[in-house]
Amino acid sequence: MTFTSPSKPVLVRADKAETLQDGATSLITLLADANATGGALTANRATLHKGSPGAPAHFHTRATEMFYVLNGSMRILLDDQILTLGQGDFLTVPPTVPHAFAPAPDSEAEMLVVFTPGMDRFDYYRLLERVYQGEASVQDIRDSSEQFDNHYFESPVWQQELARR
Repeated sequence: MTFTSPSKPVLVRADKAETLQDGATSLITLLADANATGGALTANRATLHKGSPGAPAHFHTRATEMFYVLNGSMRILLDDQILTLGQGDFLTVPPTVPHAFAPAPDSEAEMLVVFTPGMDRFDYYRLLERVYQGEASVQDIRDSSEQFDNHYFESPVWQQELARR
């Protein structure tokens, strides 16, 4: 990706941000994609209600993903360990490090999620919503793994954690 400086600051008003429903118990609010930030970053807000499965085990090859917990409690798979993050906690996950996330049992959570360098990911989130609405398939997600740098895999550690209530 070629990096250019944005020609002006990026301001996204809360009432103007696009919000997508990617599952029965989660929302993604789109804040700034790579094209708005000159490739510097991509940012969204993840709202995860009680019982949300969150994001399955995956890794990225081209970007660092950062998580800042705005409220609630999150459980995070990092390699083969489970971490619990609370309000105000911050985590960076470098490229190729396996990870997943979901709210802690009996908790709701909101997180600011940032990728750097930025990737054009908003269309990926829109694809997730189309899958939830039955307008696209899980195979479409698999087929987009290189384009959106999302590489999913089976994690027995994460599956065991999700089974825990």
